[in-house]
Amino acid sequence: MSRLATESLVKEFSGRRVVDGVSLELRKGEIVGLLGANGAGKSTTFNMIVGFLRPTSGRILLNDQDITGLPMHHRARLGIGYLAQDMSIFRKLTVEENILAILETTKLPREKQRERLEMLLEELGIAHLAKSRAYTLSGGERRRVEIAR
Repeated sequence: MSRLATESLVKEFSGRRVVDGVSLELRKGEIVGLLGANGAGKSTTFNMIVGFLRPTSGRILLNDQDITGLPMHHRARLGIGYLAQDMSIFRKLTVEENILAILETTKLPREKQRERLEMLLEELGIAHLAKSRAYTLSGGERRRVEIAR
């Protein structure tokens, strides 16, 4: 079973500790939220997990392998991503084009990209929107396209 864990993550900016010893464990299929006041370190913690920021100390593990030093794009290939609060889809492209734009950056052959596209559209319940332009989607539909990407 897949497992993502952090061990005693610490992040300091100019000597100021903004994350202080965060340890957590997530298993495949779990949905978890971090709750806290503004400035509590929630976004910083996520940014360390996805590789946008390096922790001052501590470790990030994926299936018991230390990935703390891996760059963000390597972590993305391992399946670790972060869906920001702001929408990040191409408004003038169709749903299908939005997803393919990301799939084309993978090493999958074109046929496999198409198969993956169809699977994602079905799995996320947006197959009926495949030819719709992103600017016509509701907020929830846009969010599902982001998740597919």
